[in-house]
Amino acid sequence: MNNRRASSRLAAVAAALVLLAVTLAGGASPAAAHSGNQSYLYLDITDRELAGRIEAPLRDLNEVLGLGAEGSDADVLAAVTAATDRVNAYLDEHLDIGPEGTSWPITFEPAELFYSDLPEADDNYIIYRFTADVGGATVPRDLEVRFDPFFDEIEGRDALLLIGNDWAGGVIENGHEVSTTFDAGSRTQVIDLGDTGWYKTVTASAKLGVNHIRTGPDHILFVLVLLLPSVLVFATAWRPTPSFGSSLWRVLKVVTMFTVAHSITFTLAGLDILPLPSPRIVESIIAISIAAAALHNLRPLAPNKEWLIAFSFGLFHGMGFAGLVEGLDVPRSTQLFSLLGRNIGIEIGQAAVVLLLFPGLFLLRRTRYFKGFFSALSVLLAAISVGWMIERLFIVELGVSSWVDPVVEMPRALIFVALFTAIAAALNWVEGNNDRLLPVFEGTTEAPAAEPVAGAV
Repeated sequence: MNNRRASSRLAAVAAALVLLAVTLAGGASPAAAHSGNQSYLYLDITDRELAGRIEAPLRDLNEVLGLGAEGSDADVLAAVTAATDRVNAYLDEHLDIGPEGTSWPITFEPAELFYSDLPEADDNYIIYRFTADVGGATVPRDLEVRFDPFFDEIEGRDALLLIGNDWAGGVIENGHEVSTTFDAGSRTQVIDLGDTGWYKTVTASAKLGVNHIRTGPDHILFVLVLLLPSVLVFATAWRPTPSFGSSLWRVLKVVTMFTVAHSITFTLAGLDILPLPSPRIVESIIAISIAAAALHNLRPLAPNKEWLIAFSFGLFHGMGFAGLVEGLDVPRSTQLFSLLGRNIGIEIGQAAVVLLLFPGLFLLRRTRYFKGFFSALSVLLAAISVGWMIERLFIVELGVSSWVDPVVEMPRALIFVALFTAIAAALNWVEGNNDRLLPVFEGTTEAPAAEPVAGAV
C-alpha cells in the first residue's frame, strides 16, 4: 500500500513537472522572418571592437543599383560580387556608426547569400559583414547610428537594428529582438546599450547552455541511455532498485560524474588550454558514446558503475560543448563568465531531462514490461548512434536526424514524456493491484568477504 501511495505521489509530481515544462516551452518567442521589404543591421560589440552585418533585400539592390542579379545562387552571387565596389560604396553612404557626432570608418567583407530555416521567410537577401575602425578606443555604451538604405529610392522602405552580440551587456546570439526601427522620418537613432555586468554575461550564457541541451539530440540521448539502468541493480541480471532513494542516488552519481567530466574539458578548451580535435572526430565519438552506453545496458561492461561510462565519455561531450565558445573574441574575464554561465545552463538543461524522464522509469521498473522496453530502447539508441557515427565520420547523409529531431524537439518531446509517464503510472497501478509487481533487489552488489583461514590469529 505504501509503495502504491508513493507511486501515486511520484506520478502527480511528474505530471506537474511536465505541465510546467510545457508552459515554459510554449512561452518561447520564435525568430522573426525577414519580410523582403526591410533592411536589417546587426551589431556585434566587445570592449574594443564593433562589427556586424547588413542584410539587404536582393530585390532592392537590383532595383536601385541595377545589378541584374537573377537566376541560380551561383549566378546571383557572381553578379553581386562583380558589383562589390558599387554596393559597398552605397551601403557606406547609408550607414554611420560612432559616438554622437562622429562616424567610424567601415570595412566590408565579400557578399554572402542569406538562407532561412523558416518556411515563411523571404530568402532573397544578401549579407554584407563589416568591421568599424574604432581607433583602439573603448566602444562607448551610447552609439549614434544612421541607417537608411533604399529610403529615398523606394517609397515606404524602413530598416531594423538588432544587437546581435554584446557580451558585457548580456546579449548573445540575438536573432529576433529588435532594438530600434529606422524610417524616412527617423534615419538617425541614439542606441543606449545599457550597463555592463558579469551577471548579465552569466545569465545570457546560461540561456544558451540550456538551449544547447534542448537542441542537441545526441546529448539528450546520451543522458537517456545512462538513465535507463539507474532504476536497476545488476546482480547476475538487472533487477529493480529497492527504493526511490537508492534509484536517485544512482542517478546522482551518473549525472555528477558526467558534469565533472564535461566541465573539465569544456572549460580547458574554452580557455584555449586544451587543443580541440576536429569537430568531425569529436562529434563521432559523442555518437559512439551512446552506442557504448546502450551496449552496456544489454551486456554490462561496468556493472553498477555507470558513472565510469558517464565520466569517460563526458570528457568528449565537453569538447563538443566547447564549440560554443571557440574563437570567442572577448576579454578573458568575459570568457570566464561566459563559460560559467554556459556550464550552469547545460546543467539546468541536463537536470530537466533527468527530472522529466526519471519518474516514468521509476514507476515502470517493477512491471513485467520494463525488461522488454529497456532492451528495445537500448538497441534503438545504439542503432541511432551508429547511424550518426557513419554520417559524421564519412560525411554521408543517412537521414537519421530527420526522424530523431522531431521526436526530441520541444515542446513536442514533452507530450511524449507526459504520455510515457502516464502509461508507466497506469501499468504500475494495474500490476500493483494484481500483485504482479516484480520483487526489488534486497542484497548487495559488493563482493563477499573472504572466509577466515582456519588457525589464523
